[in-house]
Amino acid sequence: MANNSTDLPVFDTSVPRADDVSDATKEMVSEMASAADYFELLKPRVMSLVVFTTLIGMIMAPTGADGGVHPVVAFTALLLIALGAGASGALNMWYDADIDANMERTRTRPIPSGRVSKDSALGFGLTLSAGSVMCLGVFVNWLSAGLLAFTIFFYAVVYTVWLKRHTAQNIVIGGAAGAFPPVVGWAAATGSVDVLPVLMFAIIFFWTPPHFWALALLKNKDYTENNIPMMPVVAGSKNTRFQILAYSLVMAGFAALPALLGHAGLFYALFSTALSAVFVAMSFWLFIAPDSRQAAASKALFAYSILYLFLLFAGFPADKLIGI
Repeated sequence: MANNSTDLPVFDTSVPRADDVSDATKEMVSEMASAADYFELLKPRVMSLVVFTTLIGMIMAPTGADGGVHPVVAFTALLLIALGAGASGALNMWYDADIDANMERTRTRPIPSGRVSKDSALGFGLTLSAGSVMCLGVFVNWLSAGLLAFTIFFYAVVYTVWLKRHTAQNIVIGGAAGAFPPVVGWAAATGSVDVLPVLMFAIIFFWTPPHFWALALLKNKDYTENNIPMMPVVAGSKNTRFQILAYSLVMAGFAALPALLGHAGLFYALFSTALSAVFVAMSFWLFIAPDSRQAAASKALFAYSILYLFLLFAGFPADKLIGI
């Protein structure tokens, strides 16, 4: 599925800096950064998905004789995991400020727009990272804290620093960072890891490439001009669209496994099959779509992929509640 050729082009990872706002001006404006600017550093849209999948992991965790995790502990864990995920987003924005300044969809972010300085963003991200991990360990358990620390490291260092600018496999491998939240949520509730959260991890892991590559097809010009080796830049549109379809099929298979292995019931089986069938059909349409319809097909798949993951994970507690 993935392009494993060792003959990928070598990219110049240096990116020209935007010159529409001077460094002095940016530093001066950043002194007046608002709470909203720092909140934006946390990537709240991504955080919402992290919070939701973490919550599902906690809800689906088995309850012991004492009735399960205390609501206050559960809320604390959810908040700290969200802050940890947001911290990795802030570190990503700190490191990628040069790229963000030159891309249409990111140039208004707090750092390239001059509302927050790079040093402030770095300090903010590091402080939140350390604080969220330590507090999760002290107030919840150290397994979930260790998993959260690894997730932050994986996204901020392995993906952002190493993979993103150097290989077309950036999203494939880097997708693991976004797949950990339900595992962390389960660990926070139980102090252990089981089969179901691992299956949830796999679903998100294989969902990430078709989700992000659909967007990358739309933003291919930006990635090309900034020397970022996203799959459409390296392998071309046709190959990327084929890989989107291939990963969608694998994802659909993993989405079916919770029911097939007895970790979900009939409702989830039927619900997930319907959702995945639409996802695969839209991926197939994108693969065969004529040039004039590819942008629309990419945009539609990207939008549906977000809805798909939310609905699929909502299907787990719904299935548990219905009990069939």
